[in-house]
Amino acid sequence: MDQFDVVVSKTEQLTPRIREFVLARSNGAPMPGWAAGAHIDVHLPDVGRRSYSLIETRSPRDAEHPTFYRIAVLRESKGKGGSAFMHGLKAGDRVTISPPANNFPLGAGAGDVALVAGGIGITPLLTMACEMSVAKRPFSFHYAGRSRGELALLGEVERLAGANATVHADDEAGRFFDLEGLMTRLAPDVPLYLCGPLPMIEAAIALAKQLNWPQGRLHFEIFTAPEEKSGDSSFEVELKSSGRVFEIPAGKTILDVLLEAGEDPIHDCKRGDCGICQTVVVEGIPDHRDYILSESERASNKVMQICISRAKTKRLVLDL
Repeated sequence: MDQFDVVVSKTEQLTPRIREFVLARSNGAPMPGWAAGAHIDVHLPDVGRRSYSLIETRSPRDAEHPTFYRIAVLRESKGKGGSAFMHGLKAGDRVTISPPANNFPLGAGAGDVALVAGGIGITPLLTMACEMSVAKRPFSFHYAGRSRGELALLGEVERLAGANATVHADDEAGRFFDLEGLMTRLAPDVPLYLCGPLPMIEAAIALAKQLNWPQGRLHFEIFTAPEEKSGDSSFEVELKSSGRVFEIPAGKTILDVLLEAGEDPIHDCKRGDCGICQTVVVEGIPDHRDYILSESERASNKVMQICISRAKTKRLVLDL
């Protein structure tokens, strides 16, 4: 099932900028199951796909055989129209969605886990907290935002995490959330799951390298679309299998161009953090802009993420 239609059964304004939506089939039939960290893509007219994490705070079993999906959307003042469209939806409206996918799963085990949410990044972490709470697995929950009034679903965080919930509001603390202090204090075997604004995630990636964290200890998910960088120029991509050559202009990704041309490379996030579109580079040097390759993988220039990375050479030959 590539996609299916659902009806908005309920909406609720959680904060001045965050609105919650409950989506269900019009006939009440079951929806595909999912697990903590999963998201759905909503297909919006004239805008394209937008990914939203699924929320479950009652029981993980309710996510296995759901009759509805629950998401929350931040209204972006500088967005491209996706969040504005979503915030305009009302009960009874229909939208098309893709079944749940999960690039941000909670690892198995019984050990302690640290969850860090920045703003709307709360959504995937709530289900993780629910799952660990039910399983009696130890975890800490750190929720940060500009003000307490912007922290959607705060009551559910405090209910699930109890005394292990730490809330940070910039306007109360007089400073930004001390991510470095948290990462420095964590015991060596505690994984960190982080979702929030891109600068927060980039800071965590840099800190993990600085603190010599092993690969895979820091888990994160990015829902911010890549932006064109100053100085980007066009380059060519040749597909090894067919010999077809495509020009990749500034402002478009390799993946964008291939999809428009009728090619069908495997992909999902379009943000460089899931690894699904990773492609072998036969010739040329990529300009790596992803968030998942190791330093050695980047240095080898043998693989790249075609959803976000570009080229340092005039042409790339890809094993596609």
